[in-house]
Amino acid sequence: MPNSLFATLPIRMTNNKHSSFLILELRPMWITSMIPHQMTTKTIKFQPACSLCAQWKQEILNHHTNRHGDVHWGNCKPWLWPSNSWELAKAYMPRGQTNISGPEECDAVALLNLFNFCDHFSSINKKKIKEVITCRNELMHSSEMKVSSLWLKEFGKKIQNLLNEFENVPEVAAAGTKIEKLLSSDWAVYVPGEGDQPDGLEEETEVYLTESQIHEIEMELIRQRLEEIYLLAEEQEMLSEENLHRIQMVKDFLKDNSDLNTSFEADLQRLEGLEKEMQSQKISLGETKKENPEEETNEEK
Repeated sequence: MPNSLFATLPIRMTNNKHSSFLILELRPMWITSMIPHQMTTKTIKFQPACSLCAQWKQEILNHHTNRHGDVHWGNCKPWLWPSNSWELAKAYMPRGQTNISGPEECDAVALLNLFNFCDHFSSINKKKIKEVITCRNELMHSSEMKVSSLWLKEFGKKIQNLLNEFENVPEVAAAGTKIEKLLSSDWAVYVPGEGDQPDGLEEETEVYLTESQIHEIEMELIRQRLEEIYLLAEEQEMLSEENLHRIQMVKDFLKDNSDLNTSFEADLQRLEGLEKEMQSQKISLGETKKENPEEETNEEK
C-alpha cells in the first residue's frame, strides 16, 4: 500500500471527530438571529441584486478572515441561511460543497478551510490549520500517490499540533491518541484465513488493514482527486499544463490498478474526453495566433 494511502488514515479519523465537534459548535453560530427570517423564495443561486441576499452576504463577509479572497457562494442554498447554520458555514469552504448537507459528509480540507476562514473559530491557531491543509494538498497531488517516510513523520507532527488545539473536546482528544499510535505503528494487510497476525509484529505496535479497507481508502482518494479535476474543468476555459499532468497521473494510476479501473471506467473515459478537449483548444489557439500575429504582438505590449 502506498504511503499516501496510509497517510489518509489520520485525516479520516480527524475528520470524523471534527464532524461531531462542528455539529455542536455551529448551533450558536453568530448570524442566525441578526437578519429577519424572510428568505422564503427558493432561489437556487445566490442573487447579488436581492436585498436580503446582500444583507446576508455582508454579514458572512464580516466574519471572513480573507474577505477579499474567493468566496464560493455557489456552495450555499441562500433560502436556508436563516434556519441552517451549515449553509452559512459552506460559504467559507472550497467550491463543490453545494450538495453536502452536513459536516459528516465533508472531506477534511473543507472543514479545515472553515476553521481557517471563519472568525467563529478564531481561537484555533491558523498556522497549524494551514500546515495541515498544505500537507493534505501535497498528499492529493503526490506523484503516483507516494510520499516519503520523512514526509509522513512531519505530517504526523502537524496533525498532532492541530489536534492539541482541541484538547478540551473529548472526542477529538481521543482521536489524537489513536492517531499518535497509528503513525508510530507498523502496518500490515490482514487476509482472513492466513493466520491471526503477520510474523515479526508486536501486538502493541501493529495496525491491521483488511484488503477491503485499503480498497475503500483508494476509492475515496481517487474520488477526491477526480472531483477537484472536474471542478477545475468547469471553472477554467483551459486547464494548465500542471492540471493536464494531474489528469495523466490519475489515468495512469487507474490503468495500473485493474480493480480500480473497473470501478472508475466512466471517469476514465471522462478524463480522456477532457484531455482531448484541452488538446483541441490548444491547437485551435495556436492556429489563431498564427493567423493573427499582430494581435499577439499588441497583447505583449
